[in-house]
Amino acid sequence: MKVSLLDLKAHHQPLRQELLAALEGVLDNNNFILGREVTELEEKVAAYCQVRFGVGVSSGTDALLAALMALNISSGDEVITTPLSFFATVGAIVRLGARPVFVDIDPVTYNLDHSRLESAITARTRAIIPVHLYGQCADMESILGIATRHGLAVVEDAAQAIGSEYRDGRRAGGMGTVGCLSFFPSKNLGGLGDGGMVVTNDEALAERLRILRVQGAKPKYYHRVVGGNFRLDTLQAAVLKVKLGHLDRWTALRQEHAELYERLFRETGLADEKKVRLPKAVYKEKGVSHYHIYNQFVIGVSNRDQLQGHLKAKDIGTEVYYPVPLHRQECLKELDYHEGDFPEAERACRELLALPIYPELSEDQQRYVVEAVRGWFE
Repeated sequence: MKVSLLDLKAHHQPLRQELLAALEGVLDNNNFILGREVTELEEKVAAYCQVRFGVGVSSGTDALLAALMALNISSGDEVITTPLSFFATVGAIVRLGARPVFVDIDPVTYNLDHSRLESAITARTRAIIPVHLYGQCADMESILGIATRHGLAVVEDAAQAIGSEYRDGRRAGGMGTVGCLSFFPSKNLGGLGDGGMVVTNDEALAERLRILRVQGAKPKYYHRVVGGNFRLDTLQAAVLKVKLGHLDRWTALRQEHAELYERLFRETGLADEKKVRLPKAVYKEKGVSHYHIYNQFVIGVSNRDQLQGHLKAKDIGTEVYYPVPLHRQECLKELDYHEGDFPEAERACRELLALPIYPELSEDQQRYVVEAVRGWFE
């Protein structure tokens, strides 16, 4: 049996006619740059994230970059974040000449450990970027409390977490100063190419973001600031509008798959700290429906690379998110971090492995995956 990490063909096939109709609508209107569909998507996604404004941009990376630019982050500033994330989180900081300051992760959720946060704040700290990794919110109440005490902006990296709810029902991206979303095809809400959005309740900040995404101009050809070409394509917005209407159903399916994985691993006796560490949905018992949206279902095992090779031989797709912590990336060596500085993040990079969790996954495929993992331990 073949089990892909992600099956976009199966994902898009039921939507084919809806998607084609949406694309034809854009072709008929010939408004390919910041067309009506972009505005409509911004309104719908903002409402979904429980905020007032959405600003569509060209990618999740550019969402982070534009958000930091809108907050005037620049050379000499410090921005605190996690060492366990996709490179874009730190890349946006460095591109503006600011210094990333890392704080180790919580070993249960793999999100930024708020208990270590305050000690990392200095006179140069301007913002905090918590990452809602794998589809589960960081501990935002604690992070926001610290940020408020120190007058810091909070930029939520919700690239993997659209719709994910915190324990009080607030949604990822809608709690901080701004939230940054990615519509990369592998995301729970993914386009047919790159795309992203910044969401916020701050009207002035939203307007600044709209100006920054069109080279800093308002009106056209009159440049108030130096911005960039950060626009979301109308074609992508049309696709995302169609898919947004299915997102809650897909989230429910991912949660069902996660529960089946958990049951199967327990039945096989593998759900043990010494064998397979299962992801923990910390807000599940709080009564929220989107306690974890499972952009990834990530297990922890020793000898991770050997298990990945075994699963590959069984035709099972997996992925390592992420093999190298950000503080150990070669291009950041001038930050002078060292091996052992953030042991929990380093352990995660050695041991975590993502299994298939996409909505179209069948029970037989999940049983095959768990049986293959069991076979590796025998």
